[in-house]
Amino acid sequence: MDSKEKVIQTIRIRGPVIPAQIAKVIETDIMMASAILSELVSKNVLKISHVKFGSTPLYYLPGQESRLQDFAKNLHEKEKKAYDLLMQKKVMRDKLLEPVIRVALRNIKDFAVPLQVKINDGVEIFWKWYLITNEEAAKTIKEMVKLDKPKKEIKPVQRAIASKEQEKPREEQREIKREELKKLPEKEFKKEEKKTFIDKTAEDAFLNEIKRFLEKNNIELIEEKIVKKKSDLDLIIEVPSAVGSLTYYCKAKSKKRISDSDLSSAFVQGQLKKLPVLFLTKGELTKKAKEMLSKEFKNIKIKKI
Repeated sequence: MDSKEKVIQTIRIRGPVIPAQIAKVIETDIMMASAILSELVSKNVLKISHVKFGSTPLYYLPGQESRLQDFAKNLHEKEKKAYDLLMQKKVMRDKLLEPVIRVALRNIKDFAVPLQVKINDGVEIFWKWYLITNEEAAKTIKEMVKLDKPKKEIKPVQRAIASKEQEKPREEQREIKREELKKLPEKEFKKEEKKTFIDKTAEDAFLNEIKRFLEKNNIELIEEKIVKKKSDLDLIIEVPSAVGSLTYYCKAKSKKRISDSDLSSAFVQGQLKKLPVLFLTKGELTKKAKEMLSKEFKNIKIKKI
């Protein structure tokens, strides 16, 4: 039996292994054992895990996926919480989850499988437990979507027309409307136009304020998106540093109190974009937000403007 056959036979009996275990079996060093395992992975004979034993991934045969659960205890605290929740529910809807759980599910790729589901005119992400079939997941998703509250149909309000007006021919009604329009004072039109102009300017006020702040601090604005007019912005920026410009995801919010959910949402976006986070705010952090910042979101930088 050559080394590769011995490796396969060992994994068939033991289940998922790390290179150090294989090195002992075939009496070689870890580097050589890793090379043999990698070659078997490249030939699709073995699979490699995302979950790690210490700092090392696991190698296993197709069909041994269920045995990866023996190593779930090695997951980080938040990832283990997401793992337990998904194992219990089997299918979860991404948009209904806490931001921290959503991030964790994206990290436990061995156990959480993302499914893109078209619902009405949009696409949503659902997560399925890796050991259930797509058919089982589809059945559960259909039941979940059925529970959505139907949107209320908005019917146009029709003004009641006096019976005498109904009796008049359409051409005569049209002439009456033209006469009524002529009687409207000019200043009413001017007042309405002026009001529209003021509203349009106000829509950009917060973005302009942020741009002035960035310019003052020599920060380059790469990309901008208005999430909510006058109060919520998503930005990509480049911050100068001693080692060159650093790219950040920037969340800017104009509100008096910044909650832990605000920080969680920014943290998730930073994780998805694989960028550090700068949070610009005009308000103060809540007590819980301060606690989360010192414990769970240490990589978020807060700057008051």
